[in-house]
Amino acid sequence: MNYRLVFSSIIIAVGLLALGLCLRSGLKSFNDSQRTVEVRGLSTREVPANHVTWPIVFKLVGNDLPQVYTNVSATNDTIVRFLRDNGIDAKDISVSAPQMTDLSADRYNNQPIPFNYSVTSVVTVSSSEVTKVHDLINRQGELMKRGIPIATDYANPIKYDYTDLNSIKPEMIAEATKNAREAAEKFASDSQSKIGKIKDARQGQFTIEDRDTYTPYIKEVRVVTTLVYFLED
Repeated sequence: MNYRLVFSSIIIAVGLLALGLCLRSGLKSFNDSQRTVEVRGLSTREVPANHVTWPIVFKLVGNDLPQVYTNVSATNDTIVRFLRDNGIDAKDISVSAPQMTDLSADRYNNQPIPFNYSVTSVVTVSSSEVTKVHDLINRQGELMKRGIPIATDYANPIKYDYTDLNSIKPEMIAEATKNAREAAEKFASDSQSKIGKIKDARQGQFTIEDRDTYTPYIKEVRVVTTLVYFLED
């Protein structure tokens, strides 16, 4: 009976010892699995704009409204002819309805006004031929020489856009991910560890901005990816 009791005690002790070792190993593995490093990878590209919108804005004034509208129509025709003569397709040109302001009806203006009416018209070029249109923008002084009062209108700015983002997305994401992994590997090396599997990955939003204020027709595309890696000994 005593022999059996001793033997049973030994079996229980060995079982408890094994259980303790397993728990210790499990806890160590659990702690190791919680060691992570979060890194970010950046990818940038400079690309030429592939679409331009050029609003050509002018204003004419007068006291005879029908005559003002006649002059506006003639001016629109002159602008369209200038564009067509310089290679802009008719499908890329649109003429907006003129906007009239009755200056004499402005009850907040107590000063004498030289003209009763002001009419604003906009001829818009929307084209993928960015280089050609950009050249004409630099030559718009030729329209002023023809007596067309081109106005600076902050409500209708010249816009250069890049619309082919999908063609460079995969390559940029791959580059950003590679840069993030290199940063993680450097961190792991410095901490005498190595990186394991990815715990989490987040792709940032792509941004497209002017490279600078002087070359709005050159765009900078950026994306940042965020990766979280497990660290292993």
